[in-house]
Amino acid sequence: MRTTLLAVLALVPLAACATVDGVVASASDATFGPKLAPVGYPAALVPQTQNFVDVRTGPPQPASANSLWRTGARAFFNDQRAGRVGDILTVNIDIDDSAQTQNSSSTSRTNGMKAGMPHFFGLEGSLGQLFPGGFDPANAIETNVTSGGTGTGAVARSEKISLTIAAVVTGVLPNGNLVIQGTQEVRTNNEVRRLTVSGIVRPEDISSTNTVKHTQIAEARISYGGRGDQSRVQKTPAGQALVETFSPF
Repeated sequence: MRTTLLAVLALVPLAACATVDGVVASASDATFGPKLAPVGYPAALVPQTQNFVDVRTGPPQPASANSLWRTGARAFFNDQRAGRVGDILTVNIDIDDSAQTQNSSSTSRTNGMKAGMPHFFGLEGSLGQLFPGGFDPANAIETNVTSGGTGTGAVARSEKISLTIAAVVTGVLPNGNLVIQGTQEVRTNNEVRRLTVSGIVRPEDISSTNTVKHTQIAEARISYGGRGDQSRVQKTPAGQALVETFSPF
């Protein structure tokens, strides 16, 4: 009885805490539902040692004489597209990919070997005494090996995602390309859906409506997942996943 109680207590931490998409879901999430992450400025995608070009302008300048607009104002004749650190642009994610592969292989091999030793330092007669039923030095060794293998494989997958998310420019590379990153969370009942996107875009690829397609993002990292009651039920238990990971069979 004592051994069973200790085993149950040892499994309590595994059941009380599980990691889903990098977010720790504690026992309180199972009781009160998952909580949204706090709103914060997204971290830069590139390493901290990366040299960025600071293209931010200084403080607003007063309007010049006989002019209604001050220098640097975001007005009619200024480019409204994102181009500075902190600017926001819209990312259109429209993934409709499919892949299908099929292959097969077949191998066959037959080997045979026959060897004898009629003379072996004059000991061929003495060797026959070591083997019951007689010994023929002319037919000392003979082997036959036949092997074959057949393998087939097929992969068929289809993915379709259509989403829109606003991203923030977190840095400007020395060549002018923009580093963007955005996160969006939506909570419905006790389920939180989390969409993240990050990558590098060219200013020329940003449209006049301040939008960019996901196919124009280099080093794109797109994640769409969730956490909550539904995700917890679909997730493989920690103990089972551990056994399957290290099982040699």
